[in-house]
Amino acid sequence: MKMAGKKKSEPKTKKEQHKESAKENISYENVALEAQQKYVPKAIRWGVAHIYSSKNNTLITLTDLSGCETIATGSGGMVVNTGHEEGSPHAGMQAAYKVAATALEKGVTNINIKIRAPGGHGSKIPGPGAQAVVRALARSGIKIGSIEDVTPIPTDTTKRPGGRRGRRV
Repeated sequence: MKMAGKKKSEPKTKKEQHKESAKENISYENVALEAQQKYVPKAIRWGVAHIYSSKNNTLITLTDLSGCETIATGSGGMVVNTGHEEGSPHAGMQAAYKVAATALEKGVTNINIKIRAPGGHGSKIPGPGAQAVVRALARSGIKIGSIEDVTPIPTDTTKRPGGRRGRRV
């Protein structure tokens, strides 16, 4: 006997589930704007946004002024599905909106920004996501006190890898 109107759903394969999750493109900008309107700050509270931006990823950590208590974290890998998009400006921007929404919920109104590139033997220039993160944090309703570059630059260091003749490809 068949029941009319009810259809038994078949379990979805991993490929179908992945396609559906890729279609759901969540914009955290709306979440940050809603948090800005929803949560009215009781007093001015400062935080420090530590942004590490390489060419492969962008990491954002929001702490209190001493740097001991972490208020919110976000990265490019949390908001995009593919690995090669983690360092892109879009991924950094979405991660920044996510961090800003959490910060506004917890009462942080003003931040100081510290941008860091890989440094040392690596690149001394921040990746493409750093500028997008700063713009997104400014747009989300959090006031920015200062922006500082804290990239570690060696004054005298150990020998660079590669040998005397350099890396042979």
